[in-house]
Amino acid sequence: MLLPRFSHLLRSLHPPPPPSTSPMARAVLLRAASLPLSTPSPLSSLHTLSSSHLLPSPKPPNHFPLLPSPNAALFRTTLSSATTGIIFAQHRDYRKLRKKRALAPKKARANELKLDVGILVEESLPDDPEILSIAELLRLNVPKAMKLAFEGLKDSNYVTRDTAISDLGGFETVELTVMLCNDEFIRKLNKEWRDEDHATDVLSASQHIPELNLPILMLGDIVISVETAARQAEERGHSLVDEIRILLVHGLLHLLGFDHEISEEAEVEMEKQEEFLLENLGWKGKGLIKSACDSQIDSDDHIGVPDETMLKDRKKEGGLRFYKPKFSYIFCDMDGTLLNSKSQISLTNAKALKEAVSRGLKVVIATGKTRPAVINILKAVDLVGNDGVISNFSPGVFVQGLLVYGIQGREIFRCNLDPSVCREACHYSWEHKVPLIAFCEDRCLTLFEHPFVDSLHTIYHEPKAEIMPSVDSLLAAADIQKVIFLDTAEGVASTLRPYWSQATADRANVVQAVPDMLEIVPPGTSKGSGVKLLLDHLGVTAKEIMAIGDGENDIEMLELASLGIALSNGAENTKAVANVIGISNDEDGVADAIYRYAF
Repeated sequence: MLLPRFSHLLRSLHPPPPPSTSPMARAVLLRAASLPLSTPSPLSSLHTLSSSHLLPSPKPPNHFPLLPSPNAALFRTTLSSATTGIIFAQHRDYRKLRKKRALAPKKARANELKLDVGILVEESLPDDPEILSIAELLRLNVPKAMKLAFEGLKDSNYVTRDTAISDLGGFETVELTVMLCNDEFIRKLNKEWRDEDHATDVLSASQHIPELNLPILMLGDIVISVETAARQAEERGHSLVDEIRILLVHGLLHLLGFDHEISEEAEVEMEKQEEFLLENLGWKGKGLIKSACDSQIDSDDHIGVPDETMLKDRKKEGGLRFYKPKFSYIFCDMDGTLLNSKSQISLTNAKALKEAVSRGLKVVIATGKTRPAVINILKAVDLVGNDGVISNFSPGVFVQGLLVYGIQGREIFRCNLDPSVCREACHYSWEHKVPLIAFCEDRCLTLFEHPFVDSLHTIYHEPKAEIMPSVDSLLAAADIQKVIFLDTAEGVASTLRPYWSQATADRANVVQAVPDMLEIVPPGTSKGSGVKLLLDHLGVTAKEIMAIGDGENDIEMLELASLGIALSNGAENTKAVANVIGISNDEDGVADAIYRYAF
């Protein structure tokens, strides 16, 4: 709700707007002052450089969609050349930009035009310091640009400009709202108002209706995607604030009647005015039209429109800073998921994990591997340590949920395999010469050398297996959490799995993470039960997690998560329970899932 000491000030500065007030501005004013909403006027026009046409609203709206809910942070400034009054509205659904001491506005001199500027940060944008700093800077920059643009209209000889706004002497106040958002938000606006399903850099919506002859000029609304602006700033070699200023100037000129798309002459005139404003304001960079021409971008699909090859709904690498995480945790499998078919983690997956972690998402590994194996793999891509995904002091689910580590990496659960099952498995391995690995916390034990045994270390990065002289010595060496038989995929499917499914009965379970390995684990345990135990330990609900996996040992984890994603290379029964089927592990499926669903 509104701060009590500002309530009287808001009422005196912002009386209830007339029926024609800019819908976005009206939404801001009325939500701040808690006044009844008047019936909005139809949208006059919607402009964008990213379209080959300047389209009117496709339908008369009942409300303007640029502020579909009160979930926007705002501060509002009423400016004149003599005084500046700053008002911060505080609402349970508003996100504050910065808290300042309120200054009582001085009475404006007669015939002085007041500029009423609203700066909005759309709620889905995170509290990024750079974005909030830019929003604060715009509070000062926008009025300066407006004043210079208005002065440029006096005695101008532009022949292509719509002169619906010409003499400002008849107005007491000019209202303008500028909103900063991400690609997802501006894409929704394009879809609803222009029937174009893609993001653009800037949209302008005019709210001026000359026939109403009001003392307030409702100039309209400018929406800028800081996500697209950031990409364009990098491409053009200047800062994000420079690019946003360029987009602001472009949007402002559209609201003042310039339209570069109606003719070549109109383009020349608007380009000239863009350059004039930027130069006289002392702002860096070329105008948006000039930049587009220099880049040789076709007017039908230029600035802000993503390449056709870009995956729809997928956020760009480096773009997660413009979104809030949808989840608190990502639980991710290793073999067949984070690792490709060569048991390697790609740089694309590694970058996605780093970016997700940097934006506040916690990543927890849930795997059949040992913790040393995971650390060994992720160390190669700089994902180990306090700022990475794993360390000896981070939570994790290992060895199919038989070893679970919680806060500060402390062991919170361990389950050992029935000794009788261990003995039978060891004798079977020795008699049939089928290699076996016994997992004993951070150690791997075996009975004889074999290429498959070596591959577990060289390919899958598990600790190098220690060869024990006998079955008895292996069983006496340490507690065993699980055993793995290594064979061909055909040998596992046709011989090992049928035999051990029957031989273990209710003493153990058999599971598979990859086709050429059969795992025997204690009954009633699973990766999913390990994840559930860890969530309880961390005080996190299943609704707060997203899980990514591929094997049948991931089924319970995917079912437990709020969003379970099975990669396309996964087992059919795993894909059957998933909420979403992603692309394969050889196509960087984890990175795609993060950029598409996690934010």
